[in-house]
Amino acid sequence: MRILFLSDIHGVPSTLERALASADALGYDRIALLGDLLYHGPRNGVPSFYDPEKVAKILNGLKDKIVAVRGNCDAEVDQLLFDFPMMADYALMDAGSETFFLTHGHLWNEHRLPPVGIGTVLAHGHTHVPELKRLECGLSIFNPGSISLPKGGSSCSFGYFDGECLRHYTI
Repeated sequence: MRILFLSDIHGVPSTLERALASADALGYDRIALLGDLLYHGPRNGVPSFYDPEKVAKILNGLKDKIVAVRGNCDAEVDQLLFDFPMMADYALMDAGSETFFLTHGHLWNEHRLPPVGIGTVLAHGHTHVPELKRLECGLSIFNPGSISLPKGGSSCSFGYFDGECLRHYTI
C-alpha cells in the first residue's frame, strides 16, 4: 500500500494542489491527513492565498482515499465542510509491512508516546518540521512537515510510503 502523508495544510489550496500533483506522479492508494486542515491558528499569520472552502472541495474529491485525524487548529465546525470524518484524535492504519499510528502531534508525540507495539510508526505533524527517526523503544517517528507553513528552516513538504520505505518530498 502506498500512502501520501499530508499535514498542516492550514487552508492553503495552492500548496495542496502542488503536493497532490507531485504525489500523483508517485501514485498512492491512501492519503493520511494529519490535522490542521483549514484554520491557520492564532500563532500563525494568515497564509497567502488562504481559502479553506477550496481546500475542503479538493479534499472532498479524494474522500474515498482519506484517513484523517484532528489537529489542534481543527474545530467541530470544520467537520461540516468535509464529506469524510476528521475529528478523531488518532487512527491506526495497517499498511502491510508497517502499522501507522496517525495523530496530529499535540496529544501524542515523541515525549508522550501512544500505547502501541514495537515496530509501529508514530506519524504526526504539528511541528511543521519534517522528521524520520527510530527511538530506542522500537517506535519510529515520522513527520511529513507542513505543505503550507514550514518551520525550523524546512521547506514545504509531504511524506510518502511506497510500501517499503518512508520518504520526505519537497514541493
